[in-house]
Amino acid sequence: MHHCWLNGTVTPVEDVNFHFNDLGILRGYGLFDYFRTYNGKPFQWDWYWERFERSAKILRIPLPLNQEETYKVVMDLFAAQGGQDCSFRFLLTGGFTDDSITMKKPNLLIISEDLHHDTPGEHENGIHVMTYDFVRDLPMLKSIDYKHLLILRQDFPAKGVTDVLYHKDGYISELSRSNVFLVSGQKLITPDQHILEGITRRTVLELAKSDFEIEVRPVTLQETLEAPEVFTTSTTKRVLPITKIDDTVINNGKIGPGSKFLLDKINEFVKNW
Repeated sequence: MHHCWLNGTVTPVEDVNFHFNDLGILRGYGLFDYFRTYNGKPFQWDWYWERFERSAKILRIPLPLNQEETYKVVMDLFAAQGGQDCSFRFLLTGGFTDDSITMKKPNLLIISEDLHHDTPGEHENGIHVMTYDFVRDLPMLKSIDYKHLLILRQDFPAKGVTDVLYHKDGYISELSRSNVFLVSGQKLITPDQHILEGITRRTVLELAKSDFEIEVRPVTLQETLEAPEVFTTSTTKRVLPITKIDDTVINNGKIGPGSKFLLDKINEFVKNW
């Protein structure tokens, strides 16, 4: 059974009451973050907290807990759901409002959830994505605004894709919920503009620095389409190859050696976390 901490009260998730006059619902004023445990320990906890705290400052929503207090809540929820590895979702909103616009006191929810399970075959065969001309508002933080993805998802089955690659003015940024990398020989390349700096992205960059020449810079869509290998990174995907973008097949539709090497590297890293 999973539980939710809401403003100091822990409740089974199915019993949580959350009023509609919250500014996250009325105005989309909120942010979230998402991470998981490995071997009972929150993965890259300091990095996730640093990002969550930075995002809250950008949105000017006060955090009701500090890092130490939040860690205790996380571990209490971990114990409450049986001590098995799980994921956690933080949701911070502008809180309940009397006039639909004024923030009085923020709402913080900390929720334990089931782990995401890999879609069979994805890491062996890669995924197909479509491109879309778009840059997220405030891309440096995990806003709760995902309306473009929810609109575009309705086109995924007909197009035979599982995600969307955003680009603007000829340069790529990110997938809808994950970062993008290119591999070209011993070069590992990733965009530096209009992106959320993902924690898995940061982990991969650290793991790769002894084996690759790393380039963090603007990356064109054309360069991406011509790259020998492309992959995406996130908490749930780890290192997931992209083998087709629109009508362009990457690496003859096969998993490249750089992607496989880094997937093995991060799998070994989390095994010993």
